[in-house]
Amino acid sequence: MHARAACRRASSRRSGCRRTEVAAKARPHYSTIPLNNRADTGGHKPLFFGAFARVGKALGHPTRLELLDLLAQAPRTVDALAHACGASVASTSQHLQTLWRAGLVTREKQGLHVRYQLASDDVVELYASLRRVAARHLAEVEQATRRFLDDGTDEPIDAAALHARMRDGSAVVIDVRPVEEFEAAHLPGALSVPLGALEARLAKLPKRKEIVAYCRGPYCVLAVEAVRRLRASGRRARRLEDGVREWTARGLPVEGAQVSA
Repeated sequence: MHARAACRRASSRRSGCRRTEVAAKARPHYSTIPLNNRADTGGHKPLFFGAFARVGKALGHPTRLELLDLLAQAPRTVDALAHACGASVASTSQHLQTLWRAGLVTREKQGLHVRYQLASDDVVELYASLRRVAARHLAEVEQATRRFLDDGTDEPIDAAALHARMRDGSAVVIDVRPVEEFEAAHLPGALSVPLGALEARLAKLPKRKEIVAYCRGPYCVLAVEAVRRLRASGRRARRLEDGVREWTARGLPVEGAQVSA
């Protein structure tokens, strides 16, 4: 009797071992690393998306976008940026701090002033991508373009065509942005003729060659107004559909302090 009981126990142990082996083969492999030492598969989301959202939030105000547009032309102090965008110094400073916290701009102290500039060229690319998406998906961008940039007679020239005409000397190129933006970077051979000085400089501009005006980019009205005034004076004029940043993005050369720095 005792022998039979011992035999049953031995058989049960062998059967249990076989079940354990089968279960071990079927069971998926799990890491033995303690849970608190492994990446939390869900806890990372707030970190990543929170950082992405901080950049998105920094872009979510018209004044901050205008500041990026201005800084894409040249570094500036807070006072200069406030004057350029028509806002108070206090308000401009707050917007710049938001951009700085999002990593989109850098800043340095210069005496009594703080000078801001874009953190890198990819900030320009980000801003350009935002504009393209808005133009593609928002009807009001097209409506505003027709209202402010296209009077029905506007035939802007593209970068490739202008580059060819600059090489053969068949066009005169004028930069109608403020002088500090021209000095930072401009198209090779372009003349600095800020819009406010255009009337006084008309006599020095040729009447037989076509004049191509450019400003800050596709949504800048300075070149549109310059073309209107040039045509009113009897000159042939067109605007470049892009600005300096778009020009360099196409791999075309520029001149200026930022280029040689």
